[in-house]
Amino acid sequence: MAEKILIVDDDLDTLRLVGLMLQRQGYNIVAATNGEQGLAKAFEEKPDLILLDVMMPDMDGYEVTRRLRKNPITATTPILMFTAKTQLDDKVTGFEVGADDYLTKPTHPSELQAHVRALLARSEKRDEGGDAEANKEHRGFVIGVLAARGGLGVSSVAANLAAALSSRAQADVILAEMTPGHGTLGLDLGLNDGKRLNDLLSGATVEVTREKVQAALIPHVSGINLLAASDNPRDVHLTSQVAHYEALVSRLSTLARFIVLDLGVGLPLFVQRILPMCAERILVVEGVPNSIHNSKILIDEIAAIGIDRKAITAVLNNRVRSESQMPWTQVQEKLAHSIATTFTPAPELFFQAARMLTPAVVCQPTNVTAQQFFKLADQVMEHEQAR
Repeated sequence: MAEKILIVDDDLDTLRLVGLMLQRQGYNIVAATNGEQGLAKAFEEKPDLILLDVMMPDMDGYEVTRRLRKNPITATTPILMFTAKTQLDDKVTGFEVGADDYLTKPTHPSELQAHVRALLARSEKRDEGGDAEANKEHRGFVIGVLAARGGLGVSSVAANLAAALSSRAQADVILAEMTPGHGTLGLDLGLNDGKRLNDLLSGATVEVTREKVQAALIPHVSGINLLAASDNPRDVHLTSQVAHYEALVSRLSTLARFIVLDLGVGLPLFVQRILPMCAERILVVEGVPNSIHNSKILIDEIAAIGIDRKAITAVLNNRVRSESQMPWTQVQEKLAHSIATTFTPAPELFFQAARMLTPAVVCQPTNVTAQQFFKLADQVMEHEQAR
């Protein structure tokens, strides 16, 4: 497959000429005319090399490079700065912010081609070494749990699924609540330390190391390891730390066989970035018209970010006994999406579990509702084996 090169330059003539020249050499070319567009293209297209102009009006190449290096997606992507600036200090600045190579305009086509080939060759060797290391590092099965609106039991489903997986698979399971400012799992399980997630989402992205993430996990008597979110509403601003979330999920995936993420409600930007990193996406639905309407819209929006509808597992969570709730067959018809599992109401079970600070499946594993969570865990394990 041809290597992909992203060219970022506000000069349309340069874009056209350089792009055409490299295209004739067999490269796949992607173009952007400003810094913001260049960043978006880089994160979306994941190019093998970025050819970056320095002098651009909205955001110069130095700032673009800084942002590229802060994002795990592009942290190691080769960057060739291509600019009319010739001063030594300008080149030093380029290298300091993370550029791999530097060429001044105008340059002979053969010189540009030689630099491009050299950077791609070095990157290929580095990736081969990195892949060897990655193969030694276990990658777990990441499960994202979310809903279209609040109050549908996302945290409860996530916690009980995690506990059921721990019991069924007899393996390491992480339960991570990814919603700072809206944390409930810490209180529910008696391990209320949301400051650990706050620390991971603060500071520089490169500080989200495997060791730091592992140290943030708290063991629970149910067998799961918990990363709880803060319950302080002021901490909700941390959901804007998208690159930190991507790094966090990547690190979590190396620490357990199953990683269950409580993604909360809706489709904020951090959830849009995390969902493609998940091997399983579980959507919690309630059997009432408004919930079904909102859930159907959410499925459409998840599909719009490039995730196959068939890769979304819908579960029907009937939390209270009510004649107004529809049977699963009717919910499935109105949702236009299959229902994998239905959880029957068990308020007494969940009240007892809350008193014992443990998931319901641990409190009464033989209960009908608990068995339904075990059924979902079995399905997840089947999907893991088929991966």
